[in-house]
Amino acid sequence: MMVSRVKKNARKILTTVALTFTAAVATSGAAFAESDWPTGPVKMIMHTKAGGSADVFIRTLAKSLEPQIGQKVIVINSPGGGGASQMSKIRPAKPDGLTLGINTLTHFTGMLTNLKGTFSLDDFSWIGSTQEDAILLFVREDSEINTLDDLIAKAKANNGTVNVGGFGPVGSMQNIGVSMLENAAGVKFNWVGFNATPDIISALLGGHVDVGVSNLGATRSFFDANRVKGLGVLGEERLTGLPDLKTFGEQGYDVDTSWIQVRGIFGPAGMPMETQQKIADAFHKAMRTDDYQKYARAAGVTDSWMGPEKYAKFTKNVSKVAETQLKAAGVLE
Repeated sequence: MMVSRVKKNARKILTTVALTFTAAVATSGAAFAESDWPTGPVKMIMHTKAGGSADVFIRTLAKSLEPQIGQKVIVINSPGGGGASQMSKIRPAKPDGLTLGINTLTHFTGMLTNLKGTFSLDDFSWIGSTQEDAILLFVREDSEINTLDDLIAKAKANNGTVNVGGFGPVGSMQNIGVSMLENAAGVKFNWVGFNATPDIISALLGGHVDVGVSNLGATRSFFDANRVKGLGVLGEERLTGLPDLKTFGEQGYDVDTSWIQVRGIFGPAGMPMETQQKIADAFHKAMRTDDYQKYARAAGVTDSWMGPEKYAKFTKNVSKVAETQLKAAGVLE
């Protein structure tokens, strides 16, 4: 099937480069402070509020990254518009490596939907990949919904009035994941978009939505505190951090497991390739530290190691995949 082949190709690009590392990764931290990455604090502009999955990632990694580059990493949260607020701050910045951001798949779906004509791939330098992260569905611990079958039955009984809360508007990465389940089960949910995982959690615990969508990293503490319980993982395998939580496929719902969250580093367009490579190498070296690896394994994420050239190609390919998925979900004609 054409759609399946396109998605598998995107997945292949993402996974095969995980075996490729540049010799520069072994370079000492002092090398990253050379003239093409000027001395000064590095501003990481985030598209979510504090506490979101991407925010937790960069704040954790910053502890290992700062010694690599010999300068401070300042995280600035700029939520809004599914990445629009963040991108509007990064696009006009100097391409000197001191203003960067973390992107997710929602950036690519957004540039095809609500942000089309406002931002494009060419507005930015796509520097490197860092993580793959499957999304999961979860409910309050006291919810009557215990499995995906329970959720589907409730949706059928209530004519689509089950409220599902996740990051971003209709057409976002998480919304597309939910639409895959809708198509597989023959039901409809009511999508409620938020700007960060903490908002999703608050709405869920407050009874304003029935089901939440996120990644394990930002919800781990709520699982540990027995305040939420999982319904299923959209992934090929179960999460190492929640080994008892079944995948969608294990529960009988056939979805495309290549549709996973991807986090990467990006900056303004026009950044010299040498600067981009130094940034990617510094991030990847920091990701190998024991502290970061402990967080990553507990969060159930998979490390990703693409450098500038491969990541730039990946963004073009995954945008085509996103367009296919948006059309399948009825968001694009």
